[in-house]
Amino acid sequence: MPDRDHDILIVGGGVIGLCCGWYLSQAGRTVTILDRDPLRRESCSDENAGMVVPSHFIPLAAPGVISQGLKWMLNPKSPFYLRPRFDPALWSWCWKFFRHANAQHVNDTKQLLADISLESRRLFLELADELKFDLATRGLMMLCRTEAGLEDEAKVAAMAKEVGVEAELCDAARVCELDPNVQMDVAGAVWFAQDCHLDPLDFLNALRDGIRAKGGRFIDDECTGFERQGNRLTGIHTADGETHTAEHLIVAVGAWTPELARELDLRIPMQGGKGYSLTLRNPAELPRLCSLLKEARVAVTPMGGKLRVGGTMEICGTDLSINRTRLQGIIEGFCQFFPAFSPDDFTGIEPWSGLRPCTPDGLPCIGPIPGLQNATVATGHNMLGLSLGPVTGQLVTTLITNGKPDPNVEMPKLAPGRF
Repeated sequence: MPDRDHDILIVGGGVIGLCCGWYLSQAGRTVTILDRDPLRRESCSDENAGMVVPSHFIPLAAPGVISQGLKWMLNPKSPFYLRPRFDPALWSWCWKFFRHANAQHVNDTKQLLADISLESRRLFLELADELKFDLATRGLMMLCRTEAGLEDEAKVAAMAKEVGVEAELCDAARVCELDPNVQMDVAGAVWFAQDCHLDPLDFLNALRDGIRAKGGRFIDDECTGFERQGNRLTGIHTADGETHTAEHLIVAVGAWTPELARELDLRIPMQGGKGYSLTLRNPAELPRLCSLLKEARVAVTPMGGKLRVGGTMEICGTDLSINRTRLQGIIEGFCQFFPAFSPDDFTGIEPWSGLRPCTPDGLPCIGPIPGLQNATVATGHNMLGLSLGPVTGQLVTTLITNGKPDPNVEMPKLAPGRF
């Protein structure tokens, strides 16, 4: 076998690429991570809500999502927007999403998502101990302002128990008991005790340090193309004119996957789902628990002494621009639930935007690239990239080191070529 420049070469330095790098390093492989965005200007990982959510066992493609989305399209401040444009890939994705947004799809996938999410939570506990980052394990509250919203979430709580996820239906008094030092205008909540939260940047930095300590290295450059012979990749080209060879290649570039994957004859239907966050450095109140605001579709996460508020889902390709009107919708929705805050508290705060890699069935793509013996893809985690990062790294490591997938996971449902 000819000498290679690298053992494992990972294209993409976000949370998925880093988790793959960490677990492969743990398995004794030498890892190189190629990252086109070392300053993290386009990352979906660094300033997201930082939630580890076994509670999210229902895929993005679910009943009611399309009808609700169409209603929201009429409201410029709503939590959802699909930017109409002449793009065959977009409309193909929409059609596939429509075909998956049904009860049968949820029933077919909910146990898989619950199982890998709970395994990822277990791995987070190990990682926090080994890599020394803070992980809050107090759970998440799905806060509801209305009785109708609470009734909807009660159904989710019942389903959660069926798949092994803890869920407690709470009235307003119980909500105050769980988080007593914060004013909340709510009818009640569902408390998912197994959910966790962290500062994502602390987690990513801990992974980077851990990979370097295991002998891994990072290259600031962009993959621009591939060389292949038969069923093996023989090299990748980068923007600086270099050609790198590797024993095994992992593609983990999130919302930018489709263009790169096409060069490997892999078609993954994917759209960027843009979200925003704002971080209050000196909040008027600081919750103990992270929360999701049911009616506003806003995420709220305490991070040390900071409070991060985020939301929206804009299907927008790879556009990272800020829509100020939708940003205002996040702020107003948050203030309705937490009356100690006002929109003025967010004046002067620089917003962040990131792109979630959204597949039309709401499931990630994890597995070998069809037709290639030495290439794997790990992408398409929708809104669960951070939450499923560790289990993805573990699944990819098992696949590469053992030459076959984890027998305990229904990997065919995650196969990159399933579309």
